Amino acid sequence: MTAPSRREAVTALDPGEPDPRDRGGPRQPLLTVEGLKKYFPLRGGSIRRAAVQAVDGVSFSVMKHATLGVVGESGCGKSTTGRLLMRLIEPDAGSVVLDGDPVGRGGRFGDGLSVRDLRRQVQMVFQDSYAALNPRHTAIEEIAFGLRVRGLPVSRARDVLRLVGLEPAQFGGRYPHEMSGGQRQRVNIARGIALEPRLLILDESVSALDKSVQAQVLNLLATLKAELNLTYIFISHDLNVVHYVADRVLVMYLGKVVEIGPVDRIYQAAAHPYTRALFAARLSMDPAVRLSVPPLSGDPPSPVRPPSGCRFRTRCTLAEPVCAAVEPMLAAVIEGHDAACHAVQAGSGHSRAVARAA
Repeated sequence: MTAPSRREAVTALDPGEPDPRDRGGPRQPLLTVEGLKKYFPLRGGSIRRAAVQAVDGVSFSVMKHATLGVVGESGCGKSTTGRLLMRLIEPDAGSVVLDGDPVGRGGRFGDGLSVRDLRRQVQMVFQDSYAALNPRHTAIEEIAFGLRVRGLPVSRARDVLRLVGLEPAQFGGRYPHEMSGGQRQRVNIARGIALEPRLLILDESVSALDKSVQAQVLNLLATLKAELNLTYIFISHDLNVVHYVADRVLVMYLGKVVEIGPVDRIYQAAAHPYTRALFAARLSMDPAVRLSVPPLSGDPPSPVRPPSGCRFRTRCTLAEPVCAAVEPMLAAVIEGHDAACHAVQAGSGHSRAVARAA
């Protein structure tokens, strides 16, 4: 009896064959998020009623078999957004729709896809590969645990481990402390894909790895995406990695989405001044190209008391009175490319917008 192929280890579909779980066709987004919001209340002292506005009105969609990159400074709400999508944290407001099915809250708040059903189709790979694994489980046991809970054959664990490039005979019996960071992350990826999800949320999943190991894991993710018809949300602070893996990019600042669009369009012609500052801060491979002026000065404002209007205005060189008075909404710069900036929205009252409209 021959061993199962890479594809057969997880699903019997042939490459290119329609996914039987696809309910809305290829034109319907796999994931649609509207107005997602999460505030963390602070307790004690004189700010008893204050709250950290971690995620505030985030909206986006992800098409099937695509990769959405999510970027921004530390503390902008990227990881919190990922955890909200997985319902590891309950949102305060907003809606999540998975292939046309609204995600409910276990039936208590109306009809919709339950959290249990959601997690059958959406899995997450975390940044800290060691903390994400049970130190008392071997690699095989870690993968088999989820299979057993879902009522799937645990024999699949060996096939899935082989799928991510780890030979079960050599690595299956190893504990997390007996593996390298790259090997542990492969086990985490295997644990996720073992349950045959449609969407994989990757939260800084390669940031702790050496560059050579990063490249190997990124190539593995690209192969798995093609073979298993996966969709990715790739959260990272590494703009070069996101440029390599993503089809579209979402830029966050202080809990808000400030720009979203096709990866090549945004990397070549970013519309929001914050996005341009992020790109300008990237290290150059050319030693002759050096920064003489910081692309962005100052620290981000407190998420407890963010600025009025545009949250980026306190660090923006284009800020005008309208930026403090009116919060900019995401609006089209060109078709498919949206930015939340008065300077690029005709009729906003910003002096640059007037010139742009003319």
